[in-house]
Amino acid sequence: MKIINVILSGGVGSRLWPLSRKSRPKQYLPIFEGETLFQKTAARNIEFCDEIIVVGNQDNFQLSRRDFDKLGIQSYTEIIEASPRNTAAAIAFSAFVANPNDILFVTPSDHLINSGEKYAKSVQRAIDLAKAGYIVTFGLKPNYPEIGFGYIESEGEMVRGFHEKPNLEKAKEFIVSGNYFWNSGMFCFSAGAFLSELERYEPELYEAAQTTYRNSDGSTLDLDLSLMIPSISVDYAVMERTKKIRMVPSDFDWSDMGSFESIYTYLDLRGHPKDSNGNMVIGTNLHTEFLGIENSLLIQTSDAILVLQKDKAQDVKKIFERLENEKPELLD
Repeated sequence: MKIINVILSGGVGSRLWPLSRKSRPKQYLPIFEGETLFQKTAARNIEFCDEIIVVGNQDNFQLSRRDFDKLGIQSYTEIIEASPRNTAAAIAFSAFVANPNDILFVTPSDHLINSGEKYAKSVQRAIDLAKAGYIVTFGLKPNYPEIGFGYIESEGEMVRGFHEKPNLEKAKEFIVSGNYFWNSGMFCFSAGAFLSELERYEPELYEAAQTTYRNSDGSTLDLDLSLMIPSISVDYAVMERTKKIRMVPSDFDWSDMGSFESIYTYLDLRGHPKDSNGNMVIGTNLHTEFLGIENSLLIQTSDAILVLQKDKAQDVKKIFERLENEKPELLD
């Protein structure tokens, strides 16, 4: 039995445009003490795992290789998706690579986590539960009413329900109750247990993913076969339906770095300049003045400028989606 860190690296980071592009998603931006989130993820989990499987795509696998090289990590298995088919398929490919008894510790590549004692304790508990046959998710104790995350309702390690991203009023109710945790997007289970549950609840996805994997060249997946795989998240496919679910209640420092509000907080804590009204500039040294606005960001790249109120950070995705139709060249 091996412990395998499955690093999921297929996201684009649309809420961090214009910093994040299709050619350099947010997990490869070297803005975290000079490191990328991908590098931090791989380095953070080395002590718990025997092997690494990275699931990426045609646009970013070279970036993953570069980051591994910078860390001095030479041994890992690549799965290169021809077309993104969501997290259920990505994890299934990893499970097909592994032996049934191997434990998969599944982590997104774009989270910022303080890898201290609390993190180690949560990871070890998840591995122990996975060895006992459970399908494990990590729930993060919320410290404010976030509307950009899904929530898990639980009693201890027993999961009572999954809840979509709430409105602010509902998020405040979740905080007060004390039984709701942020859905971290991190998982742990044996390869065999996951595939068994996937086949039970999503047989079409299971069969299509297995066919695609069997007809791959060992790392790169076939496009035509990939397009036959239903695009379903692992939460919908397995986590919300399996009877084997357990949640590890966790309170380590965690951020999905999914918006400029998260970036703002991160940079602010590290002394990045802001004016007396809480306005911050990212990406340029040009002298910038803000007049009549507060708690805003100006983000500049070589070909685009974005100005936003910090509390509107989740809406940047709408700009990204509009530009896909109007000016797709600004997304590359």
